Amino acid sequence: MQPHTDPGTDPHAAPHADPLPEWLAHVAAVLEVDPGLVLDAADPVLDMVRDVAHGVVRPAGPMTAFLVGVVAGRAAEAGADASGVGARVRDALADVDDELRRRDGAR
Repeated sequence: MQPHTDPGTDPHAAPHADPLPEWLAHVAAVLEVDPGLVLDAADPVLDMVRDVAHGVVRPAGPMTAFLVGVVAGRAAEAGADASGVGARVRDALADVDDELRRRDGAR
């Protein structure tokens, strides 16, 4: 009998594809959102969620992501194209980052 090995630590295990891009593209299509916009924003949004969750409190991460999503929706409603929405999301992420730095400096 072979010992059980974790594919994440077994150098001989076949690499697994990251399911996140496929999932995000699928859900974006279901929700009628530009998949390119979602995939472009994925890493910066995930970084922000991590930073907020560790810097404030865990539930603040996804709730802050929701707020950034509201900002994106407002930009789209105002007639911004995908690049304009992306720019607004980047601005919102920078605002959150600035606020985290202020918060850390106040401690």
